[in-house]
Amino acid sequence: MSLASTIGPDSFKTGSKRLGRTYLRTKVQVLFDFLVGFWIFTGCLVFVEPSPYEVSFLLVLPFAFLAGMGVYRSTLGLLAMFVAFIPFALVSAFQARVLSIPDEITFVIVTAFLLLTSYFVANYVAEQTARRMRLVMNAYTAAALISAVIGTLAYLGLMPSADTFLLYGRAKAMFNDPNVFGPFLILPAMYALQRVLLGTNRKAFWAGTVYMVLFIGVFASFSRAAWGHFAFSSIIVLVLCFWLEARAHEKVRIMILSLVGLGMLAVALGGLLSIPSVNRLFETRAASQNYDSGETGRFGRQGYAWELAIANPLGIGPREFSFMRVSELPHNVYVNVLHAYGWGGGAVYYLLVILTLWRGIASLTKPSPYRLMMIPLVATYTMLVGESAIIDSDHWRHYFLLVGLIWGVASAINHSKRDPIPRDAMLI
Repeated sequence: MSLASTIGPDSFKTGSKRLGRTYLRTKVQVLFDFLVGFWIFTGCLVFVEPSPYEVSFLLVLPFAFLAGMGVYRSTLGLLAMFVAFIPFALVSAFQARVLSIPDEITFVIVTAFLLLTSYFVANYVAEQTARRMRLVMNAYTAAALISAVIGTLAYLGLMPSADTFLLYGRAKAMFNDPNVFGPFLILPAMYALQRVLLGTNRKAFWAGTVYMVLFIGVFASFSRAAWGHFAFSSIIVLVLCFWLEARAHEKVRIMILSLVGLGMLAVALGGLLSIPSVNRLFETRAASQNYDSGETGRFGRQGYAWELAIANPLGIGPREFSFMRVSELPHNVYVNVLHAYGWGGGAVYYLLVILTLWRGIASLTKPSPYRLMMIPLVATYTMLVGESAIIDSDHWRHYFLLVGLIWGVASAINHSKRDPIPRDAMLI
């Protein structure tokens, strides 16, 4: 009896269907990863709201289901906060007295949407951590480099229609505000710094180039908060790499590179400040600003904002504050969330910050191949949490991306096997 007659035609049909499904699933997963990379890249296109970032995410979601992306127990906290946040935020939107209710609801929907992206990213990264973290950060780094080059060239007047990418003489690239543009560049800069400190000579050279381009972009934003954020995040990466990951000979290398790097940054900064227009704007931004002081200054109106938040448990509605005693927002996300989402929504936001910090920092205490991926995330997020006390970050796309990445990598660290993984594979 022949083999074909033994197996039978039904077996061939079943095998063909299985092969067809496997082939289709593979193609869907390739397209899914491409769409995720494209979505991450559009994070640098934030000039309208909803932005291309939101629209492209709507293309990603159906392919997540078709590709069979998993959902993990370790990320359910993000889903619970997303569900708990919505009713509080919607109730607050109906407290608005000046702006229209539909506009306020749109603002709330964007915030809820961004919380959902955190949950998606956490599961996406937890499923195939090394490969997908590399994909996400490659797309993010490409977006950051293009933004930094556009912003810097526009600031120096070296490209057509330069004013399109400037605001008040400061680089903003394709963002609405230089204060968002500058912080956006910091996470990929921290991964580049880590490769400089721990990578091979060739990787370190190219990573150093990326770090320098992003540093110049942050400087051209003339955002004092972004300057401090970049500097202190860099110090945290350096200290954590030295303390947690560097071998004995690498510690000597890190100390030498730190001195050389500081010298190169000083030279780059000196070169920029030698340009008269740059020097004048730097002196202006470095000096005390009028809008920071006085009863209606940034810090004065924050006191009034806290009083208002305490007196209105249901909130007052997003962006309503600027129509009250003063015409500007308090620029403190921790009081803004109480105004925009009420005490309940604000409590959910505070919980999001606390749990994300806890998961990130706790993960650093656990030896794991994935800890290298966590160091730049924690270094960037901790400073972003501090920066949020003087700036509005509750609609920053990269803020919620960071949250999702921390939860996803933390999940990988908590469930990682003891099998050694080459360190070069973890330097992304």
